[in-house]
Amino acid sequence: MRIVIAGINHETNTYCLEQTVASDFHQSRGERIFRSLGTETSIGGALETCAELGIEALPLLVAQAQPSGIIERATYEGFKDEILSGIKNQLPIDGVFLDLHGAGVAEGIQDLEGDLVLAIRNLVGPDTPIAATFDLHGNISAEMCENLDGTFACHQYPHIDLHLRAREAIELIIQMTSDGIRPASHVERLPILMPTTTTFTGIGEARLALMLAAEEEAGVIDVSWFHGFPYADTEHVGVYIVVTTTGDRAQAARVARGLAADLWAVREGLRAQSLSAEEALAAAQSSEARPVVINETSDNCGAGAPGDGTHLLKVMLDAHLERACFGFIVDPAVAEQASEAGVGAAIQIELGGKYDDFHGQPLKLSAYVKSLHDGKLRMRAMFKGMPLHIGKMARLVVNGIDVIVASRRSQTFDIAPFQALGIEVSEYDVVALKSSNHFRAGFAGIAGSIVTADTPGLSTHKIEIFPRQSATGPLWPTDPTARYPE
Repeated sequence: MRIVIAGINHETNTYCLEQTVASDFHQSRGERIFRSLGTETSIGGALETCAELGIEALPLLVAQAQPSGIIERATYEGFKDEILSGIKNQLPIDGVFLDLHGAGVAEGIQDLEGDLVLAIRNLVGPDTPIAATFDLHGNISAEMCENLDGTFACHQYPHIDLHLRAREAIELIIQMTSDGIRPASHVERLPILMPTTTTFTGIGEARLALMLAAEEEAGVIDVSWFHGFPYADTEHVGVYIVVTTTGDRAQAARVARGLAADLWAVREGLRAQSLSAEEALAAAQSSEARPVVINETSDNCGAGAPGDGTHLLKVMLDAHLERACFGFIVDPAVAEQASEAGVGAAIQIELGGKYDDFHGQPLKLSAYVKSLHDGKLRMRAMFKGMPLHIGKMARLVVNGIDVIVASRRSQTFDIAPFQALGIEVSEYDVVALKSSNHFRAGFAGIAGSIVTADTPGLSTHKIEIFPRQSATGPLWPTDPTARYPE
């Protein structure tokens, strides 16, 4: 059995200033894709399953980029054409596995994944199985799902199970080929702009439990709950429940609509509490459970934000905290300045606030260079085993606070950046970082308590500040007239 492995994975924040071009993507081709074997990623899971089951994996192209602005049309078309040409050269094949996101937008194409899947379906025909894994923050179109046989969103946020979902996708392709199963799917949309909501606790955990319970019904292959990506101005933005069965479309619709009605009924529980930097710090200082992790959700590179926001850091510096660290702020110029000055140097810096005024002003500071690192790390919790390169890093001491500065955009996933620079987070009272929820995979077992700061930023929970020109109808909670069913 021969299965193609390919993907274009990008979470597009349409409110970002810049376009995303080919050089922004990490591009793996052919044999190089096998380097993902052994990692807890979608591609790693697909390759591992193929190897275990004696399936010949045919790796073509996997293009992945940090969440950022709309993709340049020529960049997307180039990737698409390369995948299509690769498939054509490998025919005949027994199936196609795709690593997708679900919130991809290119110039003139609001539904990148739908466009790509349609092109592949037209090439391989109606009988060749196509299955894909997705980030649960996808904005999913019915047209896209119509051309897929399996739509497997990760269940968890943080996304610790993409490799497991990839295994299910490969197994479905095998079932279709060997057992003749012809899956049927239903896509149910709710008019909700859902804030980033973890599935590790609270309402997210409770709702996911219901989704997973629904998968136990005879004939149901999969239930995927797409939280959606609210930082995109597209006509199909929203929350989706996609149910796939062994062939009964009516069953898929019934299960999906029941779960959607339940979610709509409890939607008030999805509202996020937005704390200012001052409020978040006060909450952290009053907590007796240490260390307190303050996550600055609104400047999350994992949703397209620049990571150089200074709102929370300024408040912490002004407070002259003891036993506090901040890891990390993205500022390649300051990281380079510290690297050139060397360990032990005292330097004058203008830190952060370079992307725009929205994320804060640069901070003029005197800093001591405590340690340096090349920024070549390996992920320890989510996407375990994957390399992460955030460029030159510096540990600066400012007003008694350890501040990590990195050169490349990324949210903070785990303790690796801290430990690389000699910081043991368990010894601190306050640990600040930039992430919405992925940090929980690496910090849940360390943090005494977690406080979320929602300062001005491109991934703020205050989604009402983003203009909507493409939405086809009212969306809760920004418009109280929103109704389900629509």
